[in-house]
Amino acid sequence: MLGVPGYLASLALAIAMVWDAVSDLLLGHWSDKTSSRLGRRHPFMYAALFVLPITFYGLFNPFITLTDDNTFLYLLVMAVLIRTGTTLFEVPSTALLPDLESDYDRRNKWLALRYAFGWYGGNGIHTINFMWWVGAYGVAVQTGYSIYGTVGAVLIAVAIILSALGTQPVAAALPRPEEPFRFSEITREIRQIFQSIKNRNFAALFLYGLTVGIAGGLGTALYLYNTTYFFAFSGKQIAFTGFCVMISPAIAYVIAPAAGRIFGKKGAAIGAILVNIALYPLPYVFSLAGFWPELGSWTSLYLYSAFIVSEVVCSIIGGVLLDSMMADVVEDSEISTSRRSEGLFYAARGFAGKAISAGGIVGAGAIVSLVGLDGVTSVDMVTSEIRTNLAMFFLPVFCGLNLVALLIVSTYRISRDDHKANLATLAERKGLGNVGQDIIAPGAE
Repeated sequence: MLGVPGYLASLALAIAMVWDAVSDLLLGHWSDKTSSRLGRRHPFMYAALFVLPITFYGLFNPFITLTDDNTFLYLLVMAVLIRTGTTLFEVPSTALLPDLESDYDRRNKWLALRYAFGWYGGNGIHTINFMWWVGAYGVAVQTGYSIYGTVGAVLIAVAIILSALGTQPVAAALPRPEEPFRFSEITREIRQIFQSIKNRNFAALFLYGLTVGIAGGLGTALYLYNTTYFFAFSGKQIAFTGFCVMISPAIAYVIAPAAGRIFGKKGAAIGAILVNIALYPLPYVFSLAGFWPELGSWTSLYLYSAFIVSEVVCSIIGGVLLDSMMADVVEDSEISTSRRSEGLFYAARGFAGKAISAGGIVGAGAIVSLVGLDGVTSVDMVTSEIRTNLAMFFLPVFCGLNLVALLIVSTYRISRDDHKANLATLAERKGLGNVGQDIIAPGAE
């Protein structure tokens, strides 16, 4: 997109990840202890409005004339600023959930709705992009990316404004933290961060997210290469798959809360992700084995789209339940620390999630170079050897990382009964009744 070789793009994102490791945790902890008439979270959400849309636009529409000498530095600066802007909005907005909803099962429903909006927005612009912009002009042409960057920046700004203003009245009415964040005592603040993240259930979710995030990053970053060069789909065909995926969030919205009630959050999440792992490699294996329809054909596309829809349903179900499990960690941690650390925990989750993009570019950049795709600009240049090597390098790493991640998350231990016990303990400490009652919108029915 900016003409940067894969290995340099990988280096830029790796550096940005190091920045994330520090800034995400610090900002999350800061938002937990912010006392403002806007609420704990909203000052950061509004700050994102002045960072994220502008830098997203600048990534695809450079503000300066790029040369061989400055392109890498420009990419690095944009990567760091975009990831900081994402943290400013994503962490505080997600951290509102434990305050707004305490019920074990209803948290699943709200997160399923959040994921649905996220998928409809992200997949919607992706589909439009491959129908009329990048897909129309060609994946190697800058014009489509410039349009995508402009429209994307506007939509990001609108989403931030609507989300922040919509939750403002409720957030402002929530209790303020008893202890403020003090930069003058940063050593003490850092000690509190480490005190909170020592929670074993949080550790299970964080390490899971980090591991599966890198695996998901490989799939995300190589998606365009796989669909364009491995399966030989055109831009409009890729857009067709995007249209098909629109049904996935609706299906997951129904299944995720029900599965959580029946099997528990951890059991349902692990089951959904195992199905996803089993389905993911099948189109590649069938294609290489000669059991797949003709590459680039519509029959191939229909079958591929069916796999993708099923995989996305499972992915959303797993994501919803795992995020809901993170919400339950908030009360579990409060028992031992006497502090609510939603921002810190979701910042750490956000850092793991950002490994999707960073880990994806790092891994994908290496794989693209190893299999000889760096100089490929059309499907006619792709040999059977390149296709085979692409699958052999990518699939074992992707599936292996996901399996390791599931072993990690299996150590999570908060059940429905444990969560109820935590709420009861906290209510007793505060002299409150109605344990487990949701607190959405004070005064609402």
